Amino acid sequence: MKKDFSTAIAVLLLVWVAATLAPVTNRGDFDIASFGRIPVLADGRLKPLDTVARTGLLMIQGRQRVVTPAGSVEPVEWLLDVFYRPAQADTYAVFRIDHPDVLSIFGLGTGDSATGVRFSFAQLQGKLAELDRQADLAEPVEAAVRTPFQRAVIELREHVAYYSRLKFSAESPSSEDFSAEIGDPAKLAGDQAAVEAMRNFSFLRVIPPDLDSGRPDQWRSVGQFLLESAPASSARWVSLGRAKFYAALGKAWREQDSKGFNTMVSSYCQDLAANFPSAVRRCSWESYLNKVDPFSTSMALYVLAFLMAAASWLRWPEQLGRCALRAMEIGFVLATVGILVRMWLEERPPVTNLYSSALFIGWGAVGLCLVLERMNRNAVASAAGGMIGFSTLIIAHHLSLSGDTMEMMRAVLDSNFWLSTHVVTVTTGYAATFLAGFLAIVFVLRGVLTPSLDKRTAESLTRMVYGIVCFATFFSFIGTVLGGIWADQSWGRFWGWDPKENGALIIVLWNAVILHCRWAGLIRQRGLMAMAVFGNIVTSWSWFGTNMLGIGLHSYGFTNAAFYGLITFVVSQLLLVGLVLLPQGKWRSSKALAA
Repeated sequence: MKKDFSTAIAVLLLVWVAATLAPVTNRGDFDIASFGRIPVLADGRLKPLDTVARTGLLMIQGRQRVVTPAGSVEPVEWLLDVFYRPAQADTYAVFRIDHPDVLSIFGLGTGDSATGVRFSFAQLQGKLAELDRQADLAEPVEAAVRTPFQRAVIELREHVAYYSRLKFSAESPSSEDFSAEIGDPAKLAGDQAAVEAMRNFSFLRVIPPDLDSGRPDQWRSVGQFLLESAPASSARWVSLGRAKFYAALGKAWREQDSKGFNTMVSSYCQDLAANFPSAVRRCSWESYLNKVDPFSTSMALYVLAFLMAAASWLRWPEQLGRCALRAMEIGFVLATVGILVRMWLEERPPVTNLYSSALFIGWGAVGLCLVLERMNRNAVASAAGGMIGFSTLIIAHHLSLSGDTMEMMRAVLDSNFWLSTHVVTVTTGYAATFLAGFLAIVFVLRGVLTPSLDKRTAESLTRMVYGIVCFATFFSFIGTVLGGIWADQSWGRFWGWDPKENGALIIVLWNAVILHCRWAGLIRQRGLMAMAVFGNIVTSWSWFGTNMLGIGLHSYGFTNAAFYGLITFVVSQLLLVGLVLLPQGKWRSSKALAA
């Protein structure tokens, strides 16, 4: 009966997950889904228009949904309006502004927005010159010492520039009928300034080369193509036909001609599939991955696993413990599939940037928790796995707000061998160190706040933390050595005391200190847990803190949100260390602690 209960819960969860994986469908008469799968070149890589729309919205407003007085608009619909109905798109409240002093530049307040924090381009347009002036004053200031106002004006100007460049990507915003002009050299010559603006300001390269050379750099913007040469050859006429597609599609979208829109999209997609099958296949999968968002589903499953694991310590331990394990297993499988699809799309190992490192660290920690839970069956590892899985996916979500999560890598890092050895190994060490810390948190919270930490569970947790610290020490050490070899090949020196190198070394040393203190008898259960919790601070510093210093070869720039998030996390871990150090008599489960 108990097993049947957990099986039924697992079946229900699988049904829910299957519903989230349903194919992309269109809400209205327009084939928006097919348009969203069309590949374009942006940020150095081929990506679907659906990704352009979603990452753009995440960057400028912090969410993908666009709310208008007439209702919500899908990301791709918003992009179509930016391309072809810019006057209407300018009325959508998509620019998030939190700083009151930035709002004062435009004479706005929270009452001027339906949400209080998001505003339209039309509301900002009259004061953009003042925004530029303030941003120009802030730019020379070093990033780490800029005031919140300075950071806010620079960020808003970048968002406005991004939005403005999107308008020039498919046709000229100033043209009344670009579809009529594009095939008439005389009309184009009369609007030369508009075409040059499309070449200079277009964010996207939407015109593929005449033949699939496999080189993304041969994709061109509409303006670039029109100015390069008149299409004299038959091959050029092919490219002209693709340029005309975007112009004709704009006319259909403005006139809300769904039949004409769908016919053109279908014909164009068939043309691309015949000539660029690999790009179309990858972009189709990326668009599907965007829609199903397996990591958000995994996040919900991890929360559920944590709640059921925690509840199992109070009531129905066997039944709820099994259910927690099933929820974590399904979330882990879903995250695994998501990571594998990203690897195939990027043709890279799993860790290429901070976003993917958050995915991988959470995935590795949850995988280790599954092994531990299978061995111990006490829901402790399920609770730790749920906490880490949820936390790392939340971090990944916030990292996605900065732009494309599958960005092109810097040339010096462009090595699949070292990405799959050093980076994967050292992030596995990160994951294990965090896991030891979170298992210690479970020990502390159960011991101080509840009487549920019995002697058997305490001893089991002690063994788990000790074993995971050993595991973390090995992978952190090997990963750090491999990083030195990679540095020697890339920069001509094995070790340069770079902040990131120091951070990696500190993790190895801290784990080694924990083991030596344990072997020498300097710490027992509570001492081990205190040091493991402090390991979370050490690891978070290496993972994030060194990236915000503004110095070194691994610095990716100071970000206000990441800084305050890091400080909050450090303070929370110090408070937990303080709980560990409470006198043993203050622990509600004091009888479970080693004497």
